[in-house]
Amino acid sequence: MIVKASDHFFFFFFLYLFSIPSLSSGANNPLAVNQVLSGFQTLISDAGNFEMGFFKPGQSPNFYIGIWYKNVRTTPETVVWVANRETPISDALSAKLQIVNGNLVLLNESNTQIWSTNITPTPTPTTSASVVLLDDGNLVLRYNSSSSSITPVWQSFDHPTDTFLPGGKLGYNKRTNTKQIITSWKSTEDPAMGPFSLEVDQDEKQYVIKWNRSVEYWASGSWNGRIFSSLPEMRLNYIYNFSYVDNENESYFTYSLYNDSLISRFVMDVTGQIRQLSYLETSAQWNMFWSQPRVVCEIYAVCGAFGSCRQTEFPFCNCLSGFKPRSERDWNQSDFSGGCVRKIEFNCSVKDEKPGFLVGYLPVKSVSKFLETATPKDEAACQRSCLDDCSCEAYGVIDNKCLLLNTESLNNISSFFLSVDPNNLTFPLKIKVSASDLSNNTAKINTKVLVGGIVSGFCGLVFLCSIGIIFYRRTKRKGSRDIGGNFELEFQDNGRNVRYLVDPGILSAEERKGIDVPFIEFKTILSATDNFSLANKLGQGGFGPVYKGMLPGIGEVAVKRLASQSGQGLKEFKNEVVLIGKLQHRNLVKLLGYSMKDHEMILLYEYMPNKSLDRFIFDRTLSVCLDWDLRFDIIMGIARGLLYLHQDSRLRIIHRDLKASNVLLDEDMNPKISDFGLAKIVKGRETEDNTTRVVGTYGYMSPEYALDGLFSVKSDVFSFGVVLLEIISGKRNTGYYHNQQAFSLISYAWGLWKAKRPLELVDLALVESCNSIEVLRCMIVGLLCIQEDPGDRPTMVNVVLMLGMDIESLPDPREPTFVSKKSIDRLPSSSSKSEINQLTITQEEGR
Repeated sequence: MIVKASDHFFFFFFLYLFSIPSLSSGANNPLAVNQVLSGFQTLISDAGNFEMGFFKPGQSPNFYIGIWYKNVRTTPETVVWVANRETPISDALSAKLQIVNGNLVLLNESNTQIWSTNITPTPTPTTSASVVLLDDGNLVLRYNSSSSSITPVWQSFDHPTDTFLPGGKLGYNKRTNTKQIITSWKSTEDPAMGPFSLEVDQDEKQYVIKWNRSVEYWASGSWNGRIFSSLPEMRLNYIYNFSYVDNENESYFTYSLYNDSLISRFVMDVTGQIRQLSYLETSAQWNMFWSQPRVVCEIYAVCGAFGSCRQTEFPFCNCLSGFKPRSERDWNQSDFSGGCVRKIEFNCSVKDEKPGFLVGYLPVKSVSKFLETATPKDEAACQRSCLDDCSCEAYGVIDNKCLLLNTESLNNISSFFLSVDPNNLTFPLKIKVSASDLSNNTAKINTKVLVGGIVSGFCGLVFLCSIGIIFYRRTKRKGSRDIGGNFELEFQDNGRNVRYLVDPGILSAEERKGIDVPFIEFKTILSATDNFSLANKLGQGGFGPVYKGMLPGIGEVAVKRLASQSGQGLKEFKNEVVLIGKLQHRNLVKLLGYSMKDHEMILLYEYMPNKSLDRFIFDRTLSVCLDWDLRFDIIMGIARGLLYLHQDSRLRIIHRDLKASNVLLDEDMNPKISDFGLAKIVKGRETEDNTTRVVGTYGYMSPEYALDGLFSVKSDVFSFGVVLLEIISGKRNTGYYHNQQAFSLISYAWGLWKAKRPLELVDLALVESCNSIEVLRCMIVGLLCIQEDPGDRPTMVNVVLMLGMDIESLPDPREPTFVSKKSIDRLPSSSSKSEINQLTITQEEGR
């Protein structure tokens, strides 16, 4: 028989496993004195929540003893505690974890002890010790002899690494004058202690984050009995039960979960942020509940020496021009703390080899602590001093004072700007680089953003498209006047007068009364859109196709052309022209003109380079361009726009067709409500009406409107609630949710809310950026907006207020009515409240 090398390996491997007293693979019994944990054997908690054994982080060649979640399906496993984080081993098969003389010890392949619990047993045990992994993730060493209790003599909760689990303590022991500190991993593949740590400040009763255990760059604020003053997220709420204990022996912070089925952890991340994360089982993803500091670039030395931090870029750390990462491997693992080094080194001691200088500007606050060491010198003298001093890496002159900076001083460049006009960034900094390297780089700052291909392409395209609207701002319409039934429009375009003399078409003088927007000649529109060429087509809506056009004196415009097959006609066209011309609000799209000729009906709007909201939130690639802060701003903008329509405008208007595709985004991603063809004016203080013609979009219509023809401002509130849930989830309300036994986003969201798993609604694209407190607040507001009884729904005034309130102050939502398409299709010919002779349903469609 021929035996392959691999067969030899497995033969001797299994022989090895059975030749020593050890645990079986995946054992759930305690580790006793006469047992060994080695190789692929693991210790599992009783309920299967946690597992302990040897693991390799990522592509690292090293092994560590650690604890990870057993019931969390992430790749790699989510490790919460590491024993030998500073002393890895290379061979897990030869290493052993066992109890020796009352201590839990780890022996490497040479049988050398490299880690131990390091306690002095009293009394010295013989065979009474055992180690148990509890279901809360705590590893406990106990002595079970008759002369001692089962109280732990050592536990991992007292020695946390980078993770703070529910039930653990993080605080200060007043008797031993010691602190429990959680410290970041060095990188995502190296659990050694990184530069960032979180600890308690006993004097101020607060938590602080430090760099290198010395430089404090964030503090929670003092505990007031309920919250930390500068950390509103770490408070009592219905998910986390946070508390702070202070007595004569110790002071510590701890937390627990009201719902034990939830999985949550608190981690000191490699980025220098503390993060509270919750596990979403349906997506097998960790969702960030909150993080501090929120602004990554406020983290001390986050990019290291000669690194530049820019919050709007990804990755947020880049090297200055002429520099490269000290370790490409570390940077690829999000460990930027090593900073950057020169691409081309120069010999400072050689006088003939003089470097060049990279010129830029720094915020004064970045170097303010060094200004007291500045000496009186002019620019030339300061440069000579830096050239003569080999430890000088950069210099700057401010108020005729010379500041010389070394590598350590440059370790915390929060931002480095190249600008002709640096505005308030008034400190000019000049950094030494190789003269040859400087001559080969025309750009003085490396602003290259290393984003994965398709995301970068799409986000870049969005940015470039945004520039178009700037042209419009350069122009201004001077006015228009009626000349014998025709309109003469006069514009200023860069100092040049432009006039149009246009025919009002089929619109009579009486019909033109009250229209506050100009009439544009049809042939002018043909020219502006290149005869409605496909190359200029932006999309398709319920009204018809939309084209991009260029009008002299106005700039880029969006041209909506009524389609012959459209369900909307002259009535809706006039309605939109009259209504929107009277509305002026930053969150409502601006109508620039209109045109009519024969059966052609045209509306001209300000051009929105980023098109509609649905284009972003329902696209798996583009959705990553909308982080949570941007989505929350969009939610607030839509809310303010609706508030203006319902209360603050000259006319009280009910939109009746609010949906994601009718929210357009300008170059700064500000939302603007559009499409007023179905809008209704209600008189005086009235807020409701009824109709015999139900129009709108399936999925966004309130039940009382869809079934009984009753519409009100609360109908718009219902539609807003649907849009809000779509923004949070990235899913359409009309999607198919068979896996969740729900036929709509509304029913799916309500099911998650009742099951106390609300964060599972969150779009996966928001996992890294979302503020879970704000997400929960918005979800509650969304569910309040879609309640069955219109009287239970808030007004838009209250919606705007609630979006800024504490979660504890919000009322509990009631179960919404799940109006399915089938119930609408089976609508009877008569209703108890009103006759509905015609039902117009617009299927949801992007454009």
